[in-house]
Amino acid sequence: MTHRRLPKWSELAPLLRPRPLRLDPVERRLADAQTIADLRRVARARTPRAVFDYTDGAAEGELTLRRARRLFRDLELRPSVLHDVSHVDTTTSYLGRPSALPFAFAPTGFTRLMHHEGERAVARVAQRRGIPYALSTMGTTSIEDVAAVAPDARRWFQLYVWKDRSAGEDLMARARAAGYEALMLTVDVPVAGARLRDVRNGFSIPPALTPSTVLDAATHPGWWVDLLTTEPLTFASLSSWSGTVADLLDKLFDPTMTIADLEWLRASWDGPLIIKGVQTVEDARRVTDAGADAVVLSNHGGRQLDKAPVPLRLLPDVLDAVGDRTEVWMDTGITHGSDVVAALALGARATLVGRAYLYGLMAGGERGVDRSVEILEREVRRTMALLGVADVGGLSERHVRLP
Repeated sequence: MTHRRLPKWSELAPLLRPRPLRLDPVERRLADAQTIADLRRVARARTPRAVFDYTDGAAEGELTLRRARRLFRDLELRPSVLHDVSHVDTTTSYLGRPSALPFAFAPTGFTRLMHHEGERAVARVAQRRGIPYALSTMGTTSIEDVAAVAPDARRWFQLYVWKDRSAGEDLMARARAAGYEALMLTVDVPVAGARLRDVRNGFSIPPALTPSTVLDAATHPGWWVDLLTTEPLTFASLSSWSGTVADLLDKLFDPTMTIADLEWLRASWDGPLIIKGVQTVEDARRVTDAGADAVVLSNHGGRQLDKAPVPLRLLPDVLDAVGDRTEVWMDTGITHGSDVVAALALGARATLVGRAYLYGLMAGGERGVDRSVEILEREVRRTMALLGVADVGGLSERHVRLP
């Protein structure tokens, strides 16, 4: 028979500790977010549908993006036990310089649409966290303004080659004058991909006031107030535009560019050159032979060609083909720190994250971006420790099995 008694207050007191009261709503919702998926849910609730879908969506049936995420989901991590992991070192190096974490912020266009703090917020977090940030040609904060708010950050400039080559030369000169470390040339956009969510939402730059956007404004008043009461939405690299994203890309970008044009690029840029958007072993060899300092295996986050190769699957074959002649990086589908670890274990020197930090930006501005890095770093450290690996250099293909 169970003997019962009244508990003493000293026994109850530890169980009745109230959760700390957070008066700041941004702090509260970010503290509740434990994963990038949590940040995505907050972002979706706080951002107009067209803006969220522009960030979240991909091309056509979105098969490319789903396949990339599915491969990360289905791979097997293989731990080794009985190793000292009391201290896990996440530092690594890209292009001969250190980074505190094995991922960098990928270039993203129209970032001030996601949150009015935009690229400035991302650059400040990159500086504080000791990781690189690539500013996009299609950014909404100027090359010089990003340099001013994060003078000590590792800043890269991402370039699309325009039909007007003099415009590209001017952008490279501005980036060099502002102290940008490297040039990241994106090569997988000869024409715009068919991003059907944007088409269905009537998404344009700047947002047009239509019956649907007015209705959306009623449910997202804070976003619209921020957009309309802060500095006007302008572009980092062109004077103005009014129309769809696809029309803008098709109007500006040069579909005639070939591998031979890298000589023109080198004549204007004498720093490290990163080629982003490589999707075959043959092209990895070609750009390496042409002198790329780093190659990014990327299908543009699934936003260009649907049914394109998955970078993680391509990674081992590219490494076999190019050896140590260039650094091989990758992006697309990374939503968890274990995804970063898996890519490093399979031989990637670096990874780029895009949507992961944009969800944080939409959820809470600069603090949200910082929270996304905090989440990913915690997951990277925990995954490495559970694999029995104390530093990035200790990761190898024995730690991962692809399905």
